[in-house]
Amino acid sequence: MSDVHKSDATDARTPSVAVWQVLEKLKGQELIDWRLAETTGRASVEERNLNIGLPFGWYPIELSANLACGEVEPLRYFSKDLAMWRGENGQVHIVDAYCKHLGAHMGHGGKVHGDLLECPFHSWRYDGAEGVVKEIPYARVIPPQVKRKCIRTWHVTEANRWIWAWYHPQDAAPLWEVALLPEASDPSWTDYEVHEWNVWGSIQNMAENGVDVAHFRYIHGTANVPLGELRWGEWGRGADVKAKMGTPWGEVDGCISYDTMGPGQSWTRFTGICETLLVACLAPVELDHVHVRFCFTQPRAQAEGERAGVAKAIIRDICKQFDQDKVVWDRQKYETNPIICDGDGPIPQFRQFYSRYYPKT
Repeated sequence: MSDVHKSDATDARTPSVAVWQVLEKLKGQELIDWRLAETTGRASVEERNLNIGLPFGWYPIELSANLACGEVEPLRYFSKDLAMWRGENGQVHIVDAYCKHLGAHMGHGGKVHGDLLECPFHSWRYDGAEGVVKEIPYARVIPPQVKRKCIRTWHVTEANRWIWAWYHPQDAAPLWEVALLPEASDPSWTDYEVHEWNVWGSIQNMAENGVDVAHFRYIHGTANVPLGELRWGEWGRGADVKAKMGTPWGEVDGCISYDTMGPGQSWTRFTGICETLLVACLAPVELDHVHVRFCFTQPRAQAEGERAGVAKAIIRDICKQFDQDKVVWDRQKYETNPIICDGDGPIPQFRQFYSRYYPKT
């Protein structure tokens, strides 16, 4: 290694840009607030080339436990206002938010009537499966326009303790299922520890980060990160990265194994120091806004035993790395014709793979 490269790698006066400029002094509640606050002064969607549409797939909307039977919740995802409710039969439904009568937002003040969603304005009652008006309490006759499907209904499923919605710009039916993670329902693993961010950028730029090996050195300060053995499936991808890890009990063989199923479902298993499952839940709100929730679960025997401190440290470090990436993502442009050099990782191959999540025009 040349002296120049040695200096680059070891000079403590030039810490990684993200930590140096933004994160160094953020602690506690200030850091939590920063993760959620809007990034002001960012360039427009058009200037950043983020107007490429949203990739289709299953997206996590809400933790299942946060929506009880009979509850209604307003949502904003996929650049749309939505209303979600859980009927008395336990089934979750999501529909476009605005009543076809006089345009009330049914997520704000709407009620559950049996398994129907009741509009707060005039009590028109919608079926979440058929997208029709079933009842109008004050009318003798339901207008024929709303006796047939009149409002968009969304495909919904529950898995891994989450409510998922299928997004497709042409309202096509789901092309795959949400992958089930056994740890998520295993009582010997901890409840989710949830950390939350708003990222003011593109979900594709965020996904690309996983194969951009060069940035790990300059943003996260790591000496190197092996790309690992990449897996490319029909709708999902992943990699296994093996490494030696130092612990208070000596050096151990560790592995970071990550997988995705579509653009909205991602999970990573960490083994070696303390087993950890990260369920990364990403859902686009707008073309330049992604709602992110990281859900961590670990074996109770490790998380609550002698390795509890190490278990917590793993979660802190993962969140710290995401904070560092967010600083860049919040203002990053989507470069449609990037100039790639050797050492960048398989970014062109990734883009070719990711293009399957956009409808062919």
